[in-house]
Amino acid sequence: MKLKTLITTLVALGSFGFAMQSFAWQPDPNNAEQTNAAETIAAFKAKDPGIQRFFDKAVGFAVFPSVGKGGIGIGGAHGKGLVFSNGEPIGRSSLSQLTIGFQLGGQVYSEIIFFKDNVALEDFKRGNFEMGAQVSAVALTAGASADTSYNGGVAVFTMAKGGLMYEASVGGQKFTYKPYK
Repeated sequence: MKLKTLITTLVALGSFGFAMQSFAWQPDPNNAEQTNAAETIAAFKAKDPGIQRFFDKAVGFAVFPSVGKGGIGIGGAHGKGLVFSNGEPIGRSSLSQLTIGFQLGGQVYSEIIFFKDNVALEDFKRGNFEMGAQVSAVALTAGASADTSYNGGVAVFTMAKGGLMYEASVGGQKFTYKPYK
């Protein structure tokens, strides 16, 4: 009787694993924004495999594959991305930032924002989400995610893609959200 129970359990677990894999999001290869989001996620995971714990436990996340930033005294940044929940894209978002202070140069980076719970995700989806100076982004390096925790229900990671920016500035990021239709 125990052998039959063991076999039934193993078959059930195997089926569950197969079902979980079959529901994994696969980007539409003809959709550039989905392809860019998938490539960004893969790049973050390759840079720091420990970031997987955020993908596993967050109720959602926003991926901004390319954020352009520049400034001379007054600066700004802008990027567009996708918002995910339950492993599927649920909407589009844009990121805007205005900064004032000592800054010179330009930079392109990627950003992922993880939402710890439904409260944080719903705040973001309302379309008027802002991150002030109290929420800081973690520049992703190997192992950086190990010591990172949520602040105000969000965890933010960035990864430089190119450029050079010198800055000691103050400013926050503002986001918009539009659901997929």
